[in-house]
Order: sequence, then structure tokens, then C-alpha cells
Amino acid sequence: MSVRKGPEAIGALARRLSVVQEAERIATPAQKELIERGGDIFAESPSAQDAAFITRELVLASLPHSNPGNRPVWMRRNGDVTLAIQPGINLETGQTYGYPYGIIPRLLLFWMTTEAIRRKSRRLELGSSLNGFLAELGLSGYTGRGKRGDAKRLREQMERLFRSRFSLERLKTDEEQGRKRWLDMQVAPQGELWWSVRVPDQGALWGSWIELGELFYIALTSAPVPVDMRALRALKRSPLALDLYAWLTFQAFRANQNRLPRFETWAQLHGHMGGEYADVGDFRRKVKAALLKIRAVYPGLRLGRRLGGIEVSPASLPAIEPKTLPRY
Repeated sequence: MSVRKGPEAIGALARRLSVVQEAERIATPAQKELIERGGDIFAESPSAQDAAFITRELVLASLPHSNPGNRPVWMRRNGDVTLAIQPGINLETGQTYGYPYGIIPRLLLFWMTTEAIRRKSRRLELGSSLNGFLAELGLSGYTGRGKRGDAKRLREQMERLFRSRFSLERLKTDEEQGRKRWLDMQVAPQGELWWSVRVPDQGALWGSWIELGELFYIALTSAPVPVDMRALRALKRSPLALDLYAWLTFQAFRANQNRLPRFETWAQLHGHMGGEYADVGDFRRKVKAALLKIRAVYPGLRLGRRLGGIEVSPASLPAIEPKTLPRY
């Protein structure tokens, strides 16, 4: 990790002060805490150890924010791409595990993608204790011990995610009548979980592990989007903020590379990351609140002035510069 110097440091400080001044007018205590934590990100450039990854497909079509309930399949569409999820079956109860939704599956997917890239392996070691793995995700086994505690929620969402099946389908275009491409992927067809939810500190004799499905592993590692792990941990309270941050990082990279702005309307954004919100207007209000959080932890982000959606300026920088990325 390097300290920002010279004009870069002055510019970062000025942008941070602007964000803080704007946030002070409307910020809750939680938002003010996030702004304070963002100070380290503005002050110090990310190191290779701060790099995390998420697959491009899950940036363009995100997971559910809230529980979809009991249905055979859940779908999200973005243009000609459709993401569908089918829940796995719990053989003890004969019922489904349910759908992965909310914050924890997103943090899990960032972790899984990053580990798969670093280890170059489908087998991912989860460690010998639940608390140890919670810390890897920036969570805590001591955040409540009841139904809503991190330990309980993590174990439940892990089984929902690991046992589910993801499908990606690209619909035909006018020029490709009759053509359809699809990819059905089991997330983790093998694995062992030895952890105790009641005693998250307790170590097991054997470490827990999962093995990613071959097609899912290829999907995760073939086109990863680099993000700053420090920002993920600062934004971990909001699934919308995590989705929006990953999307902005991806679009900032594309805008910077092509020297052209990237723009999506509110309706387009609502389609691929906000379907659970009542309407586009409600979604827009939630996004603007999430943007305030993201600007506090993303020094390189530059937004344009185009109305009707979000415009990412070519002056934006990726959350993790390519030269900073480790070579695996």
C-alpha cells in the first residue's frame, strides 16, 4: 500500500472534503462512520492485497436483494442477457434451501471469485472455524447470536448459494434469428461444512471446503472485474451499494479505456439491479443515497452531468489500477 502524494493527494483530499461536506447535511451515524472509514482509502492507494474480484456477468445482472420467496425459479434480465437461479433441495426436509439474497451471498461471491483466481483451483478451503471465515468476509460471529446473527445468517446463506444452480442465457438479436446461447451451472456440487453456529469460535478437526462446478469456476475466472476489498467492507451494510459499486467500477474501467462516457438510464439500472423496488422512482432515490456512500470510498470515480440516469466519465479511474493487480 502506498501513500497518495503530490497533486493526486491534493485532488483526493479535495474530493473527500466535498463528499464529507455534502454528507454532513444528511448523514446518519452509520453513514458518518462509513465516511470516516473511507478516509484511509482516500489517503492510501490500494495494494495488491486489497484487490478482490467479481465476475462480469454478476455485475450486469445481480442477485436478489430481498427474499424472492417460494417459487420454482427467479430471474433478472439486462438487455439480451438473463440470469436465472434455481434453489437446491435440502434432502433432510425435502424442501428447497431457498434463494441466496442480500449482503452475505454477495460477499461470498466476491470471496469465491478472488480465491478461485488466486489459487487457480476449483477447491476452496473455508477454514476450520466459522468465526475465522466470518472475519474473511468482514463479518463477526458476535453480531447477535439469534436468528439474525451473522453466524446464523452466514451458514444459511452459504447453503442457499452453494447448493443453487445458476443459468445464463443470451437471447437472439434481430440479426441472429433462431440463435440462443445458454449456460447452466451448479455452484458447488461438492463440499463439507463442519462449523458450529452455536459456538462459532470452535475449531473442527477437519477444515470446511467447497469445490466449484467446472462451468461456474470458468464463469467466475474468465472475465473478472477488480474491486477494492476495503470499499466492499465499508459498503457491506447495503446489497444495493455493493451492486452499484461493482457496476461503477466496471463502467469506470470501460470509460477510461475507450475514452468515452458510459451511461445507463434509471429504467435500465432498475432492470438489472433494482427489480425488488416498488418503481423506478423509488429505486432512483435509493441509488442516490447509495452513491453518497460509494463516493466516500471510491476516489477515482467521476460522474457526468447527463440527466435521466447515471453517466460515468472517461476521467474515472478503476477502483484497482491494472498495474496494481497481482499476477497469479
